[in-house]
Amino acid sequence: MPSGQRETTVSVPLTPTRSDLYWRRIFSKYDKDKDNKISYVELKGIIESREYDHDLPDSVVDKIMTLADRDNSGYLDFAEFVEMMHNPMLKPVFGHFVARYVHSIIPQRNPVDTTGTWPGFRSVSTTDGASGRSKCYFTYTDGTYEEEYSCWPPAVCMIIISLVEIVLFCYDAAQGKTDATGPIAKVFIYNPHRRDQAWRFLTYMLVHVGVVHLLVNLLVQLFLGVPLEMVHRWWRVLLVYAAGVAAGSLATSLTDPRVYLAGASGGVYALIAAHIATIIMNWKEMEFAIVQLLVFVLLAGVDVGTAVYDRYWRHLQQNIGYVAHLAGAVAGLLVGIGVLRNLEKRKWEKRLWWAAVLLYFALMAGGVLANILWKEHFVGAR
Repeated sequence: MPSGQRETTVSVPLTPTRSDLYWRRIFSKYDKDKDNKISYVELKGIIESREYDHDLPDSVVDKIMTLADRDNSGYLDFAEFVEMMHNPMLKPVFGHFVARYVHSIIPQRNPVDTTGTWPGFRSVSTTDGASGRSKCYFTYTDGTYEEEYSCWPPAVCMIIISLVEIVLFCYDAAQGKTDATGPIAKVFIYNPHRRDQAWRFLTYMLVHVGVVHLLVNLLVQLFLGVPLEMVHRWWRVLLVYAAGVAAGSLATSLTDPRVYLAGASGGVYALIAAHIATIIMNWKEMEFAIVQLLVFVLLAGVDVGTAVYDRYWRHLQQNIGYVAHLAGAVAGLLVGIGVLRNLEKRKWEKRLWWAAVLLYFALMAGGVLANILWKEHFVGAR
């Protein structure tokens, strides 16, 4: 290298994901003891994993380790691991493994551009103070969110909730009651005359009035909840769902203290709004953020428009808890911003996070206190 010229290292991933985050996730997946090194045993585990269907003898694994372990440490660090995956001599071995793993968790992308000029990337240059070397990294933005979809751990939370709703409905149906008057429904429904039984503010989500009511809620919550779980994990989605259910009952009790409430619509609308929240917080990391946002805004707009039309133009008297829908959506948006994953935090997003969390807790505290202290408001409901 000529004197005075700084070495430039370009880190450009050559996999279909086109993201350094992908390599880090693969490396962490097989670094079983989390020591930031891939041992011989862990390397063999990669080759013998279910994503790879070649049966290579130990001698071949030894040669791969020897070839990839440039510093003869007996381990592969992250840089050696990535270089091994890029090595032309090893491409026949690991190329199939990489492609198969990628296609198993995310939709197939366009062919890979190896020129380093892909749209959606931004170049970040840093200088290593110790060596004086300049390093240039390409950070992928659009599509990083889609790479986070994973089938492990399985997205079963919304499935389990749906099964519980089905079982409870079938139990009441076996008693000849499908109109929320069965033995289970009487215990779980939000009953304004039983407001002291606090569990009803949540358990009303398990009660449904008729098969159509049940099926609509099941389809929507599975369609919206499972994809959220695949990125954000079950407990975050459960928090969003429960927050929407609780907000729906609290808001309904304050606006109309004589209304009985049944169904999971508060939670369902929370999931809808949670998708909008995650689009807002991961806008630059999503490949089709604007399309997804328009879809959910259109879905919510059609529902609100239909409700307004039926109420004020057709003058229909429907037993639909629109206040619960609205409150569930507000809770889903605020809690979604608060608990769902934000892949790349920016300053304005941190401020939005604090605003959402504080506003949610303020609204919920106000709702709970009003339900406890505003006794004259509920006199007619007792």
